[in-house]
Amino acid sequence: MTEILQTPKLVTVFGGSGFLGRHVVRALARRGYRVRAAVRRPDLANHLQPLGNVGQIQAVQANLRVRWSVDRAVEGADQVVNLVGILFESGRQTFPAVQDFGARAVAEAARAAGAGLTHVSAIGADAGSQAVYARTKAAGEKAVFETRPDAIVLRPSILFGPEDNFFNRFANMARISPALPLIGGGGTLLQPVYVGDVAEAVARSVDGRAAAGAVYELGGPDVMSFREAMEEMLRVIERKRLLLPVPWWAAYTQASVLGLLPNPLLTADQVTMLKTNNVVSGAAAKEERTLAGLGIRAESLAAILPAYLWRYRVAGQFTRGSEA
Repeated sequence: MTEILQTPKLVTVFGGSGFLGRHVVRALARRGYRVRAAVRRPDLANHLQPLGNVGQIQAVQANLRVRWSVDRAVEGADQVVNLVGILFESGRQTFPAVQDFGARAVAEAARAAGAGLTHVSAIGADAGSQAVYARTKAAGEKAVFETRPDAIVLRPSILFGPEDNFFNRFANMARISPALPLIGGGGTLLQPVYVGDVAEAVARSVDGRAAAGAVYELGGPDVMSFREAMEEMLRVIERKRLLLPVPWWAAYTQASVLGLLPNPLLTADQVTMLKTNNVVSGAAAKEERTLAGLGIRAESLAAILPAYLWRYRVAGQFTRGSEA
């Protein structure tokens, strides 16, 4: 009897060249899927090729604001993953355009192609939030479920891992500044989650191991305040820095200036987001719509941070005399 070889499933990953995207592409490639990374600049996505076998990973041009490019990227796909999101607005890359309109465009394209859909949102998505980021994340989820009721939505907390935009930023700041700001006093609760664990959750949803039409909230094993997160980072890089509480009004004043930079350190919308705890809800935990519910044992900060923040510690050995 002649054995019939099946072609591996094709997964289109929007945002495949980003921080989370690289880990998702790797997780899917290891499973044998063919991966089509839909990105705005394919010429800057060559770093994805070594993550899989020859010809297994292909980068294509797509922009969520340009509907025909979304349809083209999804054509022929068995599964679609949307990872695209922004932390601040820049030009035509606005929160509504990317996180609301863009999410609907991807969902409609997936429906037309008959492909399954995994949509990555964020803990804190809330239609009633004062933060535009949170409102548009919620609008994106609504658009997804209106279009594809069987879609899977994943809401991660703050991501950590190599090249993250949180611990790396503050560790780098600690190299040159005698103090680190604690916005609003540093009491906001966070539940940082390892980027590799979130990528594994995405891959398992593609495998069919997540419940259709469900929302999963993804947090790590450690719930900590913003202050405690800074203390842990400083412990890892072996630096002593003053942790300076910044009142909300002062944070908004600083953000009004910093937000004008091309790559702002802080925006007013981000200050507003920090007024709300960023942790897995009790309802999600009770219903096991979490990493544990997907069979994933979350990695801790203590296990991962030293592996990539060591360079700030090593650099410090040469400048220790100037430390506080």
